[in-house]
This record gives sequence, structure tokens and C-alpha cells, in this order.
Amino acid sequence: MEKRIRRRRLIVTIVITVLIMIAAVFAWANKAAEDSFEEQAEAIKDTVSRRALQCYVIEGAYPESLEYLVENYGLAVNMEDYKVVYIPYAENLPPEVKVIYKKEK
Repeated sequence: MEKRIRRRRLIVTIVITVLIMIAAVFAWANKAAEDSFEEQAEAIKDTVSRRALQCYVIEGAYPESLEYLVENYGLAVNMEDYKVVYIPYAENLPPEVKVIYKKEK
């Protein structure tokens, strides 16, 4: 009788441990994917800012819109997954650039 109780406790302990490990792996994978999206958003922001600076150096003014960079400086941005907010201030001031990941619906 005592062996049976010990065996059941061992099985329950093993099952609980395995479930905790599986949950930890899923949490880690989710965090890794989230970090990847954040890194991509930062890379997009840097690219947009560099293209705007390139425009300033060549033309003497920062562009008024993101579309101008797309049309004239070959900027390519994944607009399906990210929203790029481009806020120009003046011809001689760099724009504010924000990149937001559009989470799954």
C-alpha cells in the first residue's frame, strides 16, 4: 500500500515538473519572438532616420513625408506588420520616427 502511494506521488511530481518545463519553454519562445519584433522595429526606425538624413545631405532639407523616402530613396518598409509614424518638424530639423509592431488580431 505504501509503495503504491509513493509511486503515485512520484508520477504526480514528474507530471507537474514536465508541465512546468513545457510552460517555461513556451514562455521563453514567446519572449524571444517579442524581442525579435522589437529589434526589427528598431532597425526600421534606424533605416528611416538614415534615409531622411541622406535626403537632407543631398537635397538640403529633410523630407516632408515617408512616401517621399519610399519614392525617391528606395526605402522599403514592411507596412503589413509595422506602422511607421513619421513626424517632420522643419526642413532643417530631423523628423521624429516611431515604429509600432501591429500585433496579431
